[in-house]
Amino acid sequence: MDTASAVGNAFTELGRIVVGTQPLGQVLHRVAELAKDCIPGAEEVSVTLIEGGGKGHSAAFTGSLAAYLDERQYDRRFGPCLDAAETGQTVRIPDTSAETPYPDFAAVAARRGVNSSVSVGMPMPQQVLGGLNVYRSDGQAIDDDSVETLQVFAGYAAVAVANHSLYASAVALSENLQAAMQSRAVIEQAKGVLMARLGCTADEAFQHLATRSQHTNRKLREIATELVANL
Repeated sequence: MDTASAVGNAFTELGRIVVGTQPLGQVLHRVAELAKDCIPGAEEVSVTLIEGGGKGHSAAFTGSLAAYLDERQYDRRFGPCLDAAETGQTVRIPDTSAETPYPDFAAVAARRGVNSSVSVGMPMPQQVLGGLNVYRSDGQAIDDDSVETLQVFAGYAAVAVANHSLYASAVALSENLQAAMQSRAVIEQAKGVLMARLGCTADEAFQHLATRSQHTNRKLREIATELVANL
């Protein structure tokens, strides 16, 4: 299969991925695998994420070499994959043996047989930064056409992360609302028990629960659940 067909098939597959049916890491790993298959000479590919302004991590990678080179950059908090993720730009190192703004990374990469790399920033929501990294070891630089292809892959990865974030937020909100409704229901039951037992009003029953919660340093829901369970 030629490169153009491989790219077309890859984009078709990515377009069919439904967020929420697969873990985010699995989706990003597939993006990395497809990018590797579509970029001539690509040795390994990884996806960098930086969440909440913290340290970067590789959310997906096709092999241990990419993970190692990424981690060296995370440990130093400096490198092309971090700069690409933080700025959204494309950072190219066409020759790791030549002069580069990243001499430490280039030296480590060269010792591992990597002669060129490209890191493409992903257009991400503000809470998350990311980039797609490609390492090549066959003596050739990653060409302009490949960089353009990688930028499209980076866009797919960004959409996957953004949609996953929205999906996760929606699921968390639903779970929190359900928990809140369950808490309210058991508290109302406990109030009814106290009203019948103490002959008090609803407000007085609630104050009784709140006072016990404060004195025992336990959540009001736990007090209510225990009271109802002991009927």
